[in-house]
Amino acid sequence: MENNKRILLVTRPITPPWDEASKNFAFYLSKNLASFNFNLLTNGPIPELPENVTQIPIYSSNHFSLLQKTKLFLHLILNRKKYPLMHYIFTPTKLNTFLAKYFIQNEKTKSIQTIATLREDIYSENEIKKMMFGNLIVTYSEHSKLRLNRMGFQNVEKIFPGIDLEYYSPAPKKTYLLNRWGVKPDEFVITYPGEYVRLKGIDVILEMMMKFSKILQEKKIKIIFACRIKHKADKKKKQEVINKLDQAGILEMAVFTDTIFEMNDLYNSSDVIIFPVNDMRGKFDIPLSAIEPMACQKPVVVSDLSIFSEFANPDNSVIIKRDDPKQLMDAILGLYHSKEGREKLGEKARKFTEDNFDINKIAQKYQEIYEQI
Repeated sequence: MENNKRILLVTRPITPPWDEASKNFAFYLSKNLASFNFNLLTNGPIPELPENVTQIPIYSSNHFSLLQKTKLFLHLILNRKKYPLMHYIFTPTKLNTFLAKYFIQNEKTKSIQTIATLREDIYSENEIKKMMFGNLIVTYSEHSKLRLNRMGFQNVEKIFPGIDLEYYSPAPKKTYLLNRWGVKPDEFVITYPGEYVRLKGIDVILEMMMKFSKILQEKKIKIIFACRIKHKADKKKKQEVINKLDQAGILEMAVFTDTIFEMNDLYNSSDVIIFPVNDMRGKFDIPLSAIEPMACQKPVVVSDLSIFSEFANPDNSVIIKRDDPKQLMDAILGLYHSKEGREKLGEKARKFTEDNFDINKIAQKYQEIYEQI
């Protein structure tokens, strides 16, 4: 169906590498809804976008710095009446909400807020209420939807984040990555695609490696720390982990990679993905670092956080007690010893993402929203 409605996706710079959930989602969404005139905020041209997407290169850097945020809001203020619909795809804060509500919102423009997380760890209920301004609010999780319902918001719908299941799909291990990491063909690869400081998963993995180093060495298990360096604290924590492993004489068991441009290659070059985090403060309700490898048909080990129950169950994941290095080791060994178990878990994981996270299905849900609002 033809629809000429102009939609501005309000995001950080839409640009490769595709390693950040909100911009990835905006990119995939615009590619999969050809019946709307999407406007994307970019840092230079992206050649693979279809004709229905207008690229607006307002940014001068991929890094969403204060300068780039200023450019974003200046563009929104100056062009606020040009778009019938603005779709905000970033976590609301007091400042960006204040600017949107009092300088951007107007009688000619409808708005949608896609909320990846409410940041309940830092905001009170009253503060969260003030940050909700969209004609429609879309949450990633049932947890956040119900929370907003209890606050009095009824214009809320839950839609899982969509991912490209052609990009994130099963494939053989990538020789170029294994060679770069120094991984031998007979080594079993475990990857942690988390963070150094936030999530509190690093210390659990480090304790496991220290306690069970002999087993890991005997089984030729290699641990890949695929964690981006976002600030000085991350850099310091990474060096701390390296120093401890070096002092214990087991540094050769670990690989540290700060940037992966092809996340699907990362997942497909691994045997098991682990996400044994202790909390999700500051992160999206639904971590794509767990969903994307599931789409690649990889067995995923996650901790028993209540929010994870929306996507992880015993049929498609291994669920362990949080902050328990022994359970983490047991889970890894169980998967190490059972190729059939790994394959069965991976198949169930892939099927779950096909049913719930396929960008084509998610895009259709947004199409219905765009047509109705």
